[in-house]
Amino acid sequence: MESNAVLLESKSSPINLLNEMHQLRLLGHLCDVTVSVEYQGVRAEFVAHKAVLAATSKFFKEVFLNEKGMDGPRTNVFLNEVQVADFASFLEFVYTAKVEVEEDRVQRMLEIAEKLKCLDLSETCFQLKKQMLESVLLELQNFSESQNSEEESATQPSLLLESKAAAVAEADQADCLLDPADSPVGRPSNGMSPEMPATKSKEKM
Repeated sequence: MESNAVLLESKSSPINLLNEMHQLRLLGHLCDVTVSVEYQGVRAEFVAHKAVLAATSKFFKEVFLNEKGMDGPRTNVFLNEVQVADFASFLEFVYTAKVEVEEDRVQRMLEIAEKLKCLDLSETCFQLKKQMLESVLLELQNFSESQNSEEESATQPSLLLESKAAAVAEADQADCLLDPADSPVGRPSNGMSPEMPATKSKEKM
């Protein structure tokens, strides 16, 4: 009786493999390639593993597969016009699948990824540049909205002042239209009407 096949899959194995290879590179163990990098007189050498570089970079894969023979215990590869810091970040990325760089170096990392034909790093840089662009656009939109709201709040007090001034003017006009006789100044103090003194003087005559 045949038993059913089951899948044994480790989620942590790829991460552990990368971490172990990274530690071996840092310690210089089992490294079989030396990459010499030079840019504007600044030069540095990095040791690494052919298998890791070939698996992550088509450039290195072509170099290693086309080499005629070993020129010693390690293969030497020379890279010109690549900055030391950028290649160090490239190595860290291919060995750990992550690297922290300054924002202004993202474009340079994209260029080195294209130069070395590293698809994973290219896609990562593209995604990061897209996020950076979206965040800048969002900041500009928020800034524009805040400017508009400030302008609206600045016009609202002037509208209130204008409405108050109009109300005061209407009240003044209403006071002017009142009959002067109805005002306290127009009324006599003894409560008699203005015609009363005239009739009394006629009776005397």
